[in-house]
Amino acid sequence: MPRSQAALKIAVWWYIVFSTMDKSSLFRGMAASARHEVLRPIEFDAGALGAEQVEVAVEYCGICHSDLSMLDNDWGMTRYPFVPGHEVVGKVTALGPQARKLKVGQRVGIGWTSSSCLACPQCLSGDQHLCAAGEGTIVNRHGGFADRVRCHWAWAIPLPEALEPAQAGPLFCGGITVFNPLLLAEVKPTDRVGVIGIGGLGHLALQFLSKWGCEVFAFTSSDSKAAEARRLGAHQVVQVRDGAQLKQLAGAFDFIISTVNVALDWNAILATLAPRGHLHIVGAVLEPMPVPAMSLIMGQRTVGGSPTGSPVAIAKMLDFCARHAIAPITELFPMSRANDALERLREGRVRYRLVLQNDL
Repeated sequence: MPRSQAALKIAVWWYIVFSTMDKSSLFRGMAASARHEVLRPIEFDAGALGAEQVEVAVEYCGICHSDLSMLDNDWGMTRYPFVPGHEVVGKVTALGPQARKLKVGQRVGIGWTSSSCLACPQCLSGDQHLCAAGEGTIVNRHGGFADRVRCHWAWAIPLPEALEPAQAGPLFCGGITVFNPLLLAEVKPTDRVGVIGIGGLGHLALQFLSKWGCEVFAFTSSDSKAAEARRLGAHQVVQVRDGAQLKQLAGAFDFIISTVNVALDWNAILATLAPRGHLHIVGAVLEPMPVPAMSLIMGQRTVGGSPTGSPVAIAKMLDFCARHAIAPITELFPMSRANDALERLREGRVRYRLVLQNDL
């Protein structure tokens, strides 16, 4: 057979295959092909929709620092090609036959977790985000820097109409990360509390705790953020690296949440806790934290941490935001310019969260 005829037959065969393919499973996204590579357009086959899955057309997707960590494989669990994005807001376009509580056209959000087993002790006790078999939205699968994304129906959380979709994405990771500790520590409106770090997480923690009714102190190393911290709900601002200021606050706080990923004088910070006070860590400090046993013992103090939160906790947070008009401060980029947005985050030039609008 002449080469031209063979080439023509191959071309016709590929045309038939492509034209008969179920294109409903072909997604478009922005992916990195390897570590430290920029994102480029990609088309991938998501396969058949699972029986308990929900498919969501992405309208907006927030950018979290965890997306950078995964892009760079800092945690050693990234699979390339890699599509980031786990702060998704969009509308339901398809439901598996066993998906519940949702309907096509409903606006929902998806955060760090996209699935959990719903059968282990953690899931059955309401801690689905701690499920050992849980699936991360960007772990071994493609995330929300795409035209569509999927998750288990339990992790597609309806978005209250009072919340602006273009701003809501960061609530599904950053927001719940600082809201869930309020529930875990049973923070009371009468408590005096502190927020360490006024950034992507801290600026939300200030709003939550202020509307919770607490007396709120903002701990920051940046004097330029003092005025904005007060606008966000802080009653007082403390220079976190000023030992004299910290000493004056000895025994003052019932609850402190740390959102930073840098080492601080933890002994001095623990000393600002009142008896039974709690220091809660959500910033991923890479260095070991020295914790003096006597400070904990004599004051009956505790130190703890947490990741995100359960579907019920996320829904409670969204209702709280809707009731009190709480929203992240965001900057909007087209999804096609995701690389520009990520570079801005790498350079630390974001106040306070980035959101991509889908234009793929």
